[in-house]
Amino acid sequence: MANGDLLTLAEVLAKYSTGPQTGVFTDGGSVPNPGPGGWGAVYVIDGEIVEQAHGHHPDTTNNRMELTALIEACDLVPVGDPMTLFSDSNLAVQSMNNWAKGWQQRGWKRKTGPVENLDLIKELYFKLQGRPELNLRWIKAHDGSLWNEYADSLANAWRRSEL
Repeated sequence: MANGDLLTLAEVLAKYSTGPQTGVFTDGGSVPNPGPGGWGAVYVIDGEIVEQAHGHHPDTTNNRMELTALIEACDLVPVGDPMTLFSDSNLAVQSMNNWAKGWQQRGWKRKTGPVENLDLIKELYFKLQGRPELNLRWIKAHDGSLWNEYADSLANAWRRSEL
């Protein structure tokens, strides 16, 4: 989540146009980290918003908000509908796509110690295991991709007076 631009949703829509036009785009962060934070998710098909959601927590971390955004994103897509979830958190994407299975096999432990944010890691992992039609992919942050910027704006909504 960028600290600079606090663009409203309308400003994001006016400023950006590139990037994937179908998927569920998520973002989360806290300012400062740790501190108060927010998350956002927007479900888009062919450039049209199907549904969006966002939330705020008074005491959290960037990683917790990124994971929360992905958990909430799963619930935006009807069960059985194939869809890609996009996150600009490489940590969250790698955790789910590459590491969580091994953590589970080791009793939810990393080789080097405890798994951080285990409550959210497990919730997201099991949600994704039950939804094989959902595909999780990383997207570069703040490169002008419309719907990633839109999710960032939703995640920052708690910091503005206007959505």
